[in-house]
Amino acid sequence: MVGVKRLSKKIKDKPFDYLIVGAGLCGSTLAYLLNNAGFSVVMIEKRKHVGGNIYDKNIKGINVHKYGPHIFHTDSKEVWDFINKFDKFYPFINSPIANYKGEVYSLPFNMYTFNKMFGVVNPIIAKKVIDEQRVDIKQPKNLEEQAISLVGLDIYEKLIKGYTEKQWGKPCDELPPDIIKRLPVRFTYDNNYYNDKYQGIPVNGYSKIVKNMLKDIFVINSRDYFVDKYRHNSLANNVIYTGSIDEYFGYKYGELKYRSLSFVQETVYGVEDYQGNAVVNYTSKNVPWTRIIEHKHFLPNKEYKEKCTIITREYPMLWQNGMERYYPINDDENSRLYDKYKELADKEDNVIFVGRLAEYKYYDMDDVILRAFEVFKDIRHIRWNL
Repeated sequence: MVGVKRLSKKIKDKPFDYLIVGAGLCGSTLAYLLNNAGFSVVMIEKRKHVGGNIYDKNIKGINVHKYGPHIFHTDSKEVWDFINKFDKFYPFINSPIANYKGEVYSLPFNMYTFNKMFGVVNPIIAKKVIDEQRVDIKQPKNLEEQAISLVGLDIYEKLIKGYTEKQWGKPCDELPPDIIKRLPVRFTYDNNYYNDKYQGIPVNGYSKIVKNMLKDIFVINSRDYFVDKYRHNSLANNVIYTGSIDEYFGYKYGELKYRSLSFVQETVYGVEDYQGNAVVNYTSKNVPWTRIIEHKHFLPNKEYKEKCTIITREYPMLWQNGMERYYPINDDENSRLYDKYKELADKEDNVIFVGRLAEYKYYDMDDVILRAFEVFKDIRHIRWNL
């Protein structure tokens, strides 16, 4: 960590090529790529740690995902080879389960799910049961109609309705249908949540990965970029901004809306296994959390000295200023608002807006890295102000 005064003395009158605002996966990937290509880079991060929402912490030998579970998955060999430069990956298959009022179902929807719900063992019969339950709605007006038209009433009521209403804070018949444009339904006994070729969990944690990316980068932690925006900008010729786009422009047109999350972590002593799985979704509305994460299951073959386990309950809530932003609410109103901010961003000289908050878009981890690759290629092609 380098303080601003110390950093200013170090660089004297020669600014860096790039100031990167935000040390999450997107900013850190770009910092690594730029530094390797010979560009000088400095970073500002408002949190005490690097890594953004993929930050994890070793507690009692367990890598605890502090901002929700992160399973790396991708079909891109380029991305997989890149991320494996920074740590070894344990081959992990994400097979979450759903708990509906004590009934346990396999996710994503597959033959294990249909056997438990309908008592069927044959894919042909399972398809027939679901087709009989589906309601043919040509143009669904809301999420409820969309879900029923895709998978029928039983699956919707037990595995979609309550979870979704908790996640988004609204009844399903008030949510837009395109939140679930499709639902993964498999008529095989395959409970691998992802279809990607490469899947895994870093053996030493995501924080280690990001620290390895940034080992040659000046990073200013616990520093709010907006406390002295113009002074911070003077550190470099160009800015890569990964924070919230509306905040950058002082909320000129109003705040973009998000869903936020609260995480309640608990160490359970005297118990080696709390729930038998890394991720258990609670799909009934009468349970206030959406899921419980048991972190040691991400590395199931690891041995632990102490007889305990660590779990995290995840509670969704509406974002308010001062909270962490997680899921953009991409309805028509917010999409129009983002477009207005995007027009302002396009006019900013020597500032790149990139990442989930700057682009008001949800990204998986591999997509974040691919987006960073794209931006880096553009930079090398244009070579801004250098």
